[in-house]
Amino acid sequence: MVRPLPRLRYRKDFQRLRRRGRSSVAPGLVLQSAPNGLGCVVRVGFTASRKVGNAVKRNRARRRLVALADLMLPQLAVPGRDYVLIARRETGDRPWDELREDLIHVLERVHARGRNRS
Repeated sequence: MVRPLPRLRYRKDFQRLRRRGRSSVAPGLVLQSAPNGLGCVVRVGFTASRKVGNAVKRNRARRRLVALADLMLPQLAVPGRDYVLIARRETGDRPWDELREDLIHVLERVHARGRNRS
């Protein structure tokens, strides 16, 4: 069984990532990432706005993002960073393999930008 990553729960953390973090967009999701200053701890947060749909659609999209992050981020995340996965309209209905590829793609783009700037 996979142990879930620590979660971001406070509005100030989500706002910090939106203001100071890097973001990348894919058809199934948006990823925001920023250093967290906590050593090698990786934290993750999830959000789905009303643009995604009604409560049922938002919850389905968020549950899919949670399952995806718990499965993929322990291997792919950079230690010492926070991540926010934002649902899009397509998140709830997108095939699982394509959603997984979307996450890999946005992680590569966010991490590559960090290497180029350093």
